[in-house]
Amino acid sequence: MARDVQVTFDCADPAALAAFWAEALGAAVQAPPPGYASWDEALEAFGVPPERRNDASAVVDPDGRAPRLFFQRVPEGKQVKNRVHLDVRAAPGLSGEERMAALEAEAERLVALGARRLERHEPSPPLDAGHVVMADPEGNEFCLD
Repeated sequence: MARDVQVTFDCADPAALAAFWAEALGAAVQAPPPGYASWDEALEAFGVPPERRNDASAVVDPDGRAPRLFFQRVPEGKQVKNRVHLDVRAAPGLSGEERMAALEAEAERLVALGARRLERHEPSPPLDAGHVVMADPEGNEFCLD
């Protein structure tokens, strides 16, 4: 792909949702600008009032391979099913029961972090290897694939 891509989530609590996705993906919440020990310190220096300091957050891949995930606060809640969603590749190279067991283990880990399990789709060869549909803490659907 010729251009960088950022995936943006509208949400109510950017810091909390960024923390969830950082843990879920083995990524990191984006560090504050150089010279600042924390985002709160940086935002204070930039003149951002306290009530606006959770307007946005981001998650980055420490290796720089995956797109940046950006979380922005919006006033309205989620209304309908996502038209675009993330597939978290939790069982690459696995098949059958071994694959489904790996997906179930990852689903349990993510539920402990605040996700909800929505449904399991059994493998149906030749094209579908099976997957688990989940929702993040704010209800955004994603698949464990």
